Amino acid sequence: MKKAQILALFLATAFTLSCNFTEEIFLEEDGSGKLSINFDGSELMEMAGEEMMKSNEKAIDSLISFKDMLEEKKDSIASLSPEDQAKLKRLEPFNMHMVMNPEEKLMKFDLFSEFKNVNEVNDAFNAFQGASALGPNGGEGKPSPMSMQDPTSEVKYAFSKNTFSRKAKILDEELFKKGLDSLAGAEMFLSGSTYTLKYHFPRKVKSTNIEGATFSADGKTLFYEVGFMDLMKDPSSLDLEVELEN
Repeated sequence: MKKAQILALFLATAFTLSCNFTEEIFLEEDGSGKLSINFDGSELMEMAGEEMMKSNEKAIDSLISFKDMLEEKKDSIASLSPEDQAKLKRLEPFNMHMVMNPEEKLMKFDLFSEFKNVNEVNDAFNAFQGASALGPNGGEGKPSPMSMQDPTSEVKYAFSKNTFSRKAKILDEELFKKGLDSLAGAEMFLSGSTYTLKYHFPRKVKSTNIEGATFSADGKTLFYEVGFMDLMKDPSSLDLEVELEN
């Protein structure tokens, strides 16, 4: 099975079955750093691993550069509308590490990108969702239009002086409601899924607006977890503002 096929299959599955996401940011003093969104689908592999072993699916440990993949598919992408091309373009800064091992019941994805300013990765979660667009369509190797739907919400990051913020907003209320309706059938499976923030700051955290946040022993790393369905219903549930010590 080709990388793009595996990517499309499991990213599509990630949003309909129980799984856990971790959004991790390493922030440097000058505002540069790295963001990654980790998806752990090992619970899914517990259910599907034996069947995959019967079909002789091999273990995979692979690194995908979306910049290289977009270049590889540039001819088919050129046939898309400018709007759809722009949606795929947002994947360019990201790489993805895929690990799938049916025997060891492992399935993990890590979408990551380094940045000079944290606002360069504002589209990270939408990029994660849209990555399956690079899977084959109808056997023609073309990106799938069904995977390139307009995002219904966006997340923006900012870091200035001593203050870091993460803020989400709904872009289209009607499309957002339709997206929730489409997840209704999977709510039972997704009820056990979580979305965790894990943010590493260059200095100790002085204060934050999130009451349930916890911190590392040195006070520089913030942890906060919500239910995945809670986040899908209310993107602002992970809005935060952090003030660092001088």
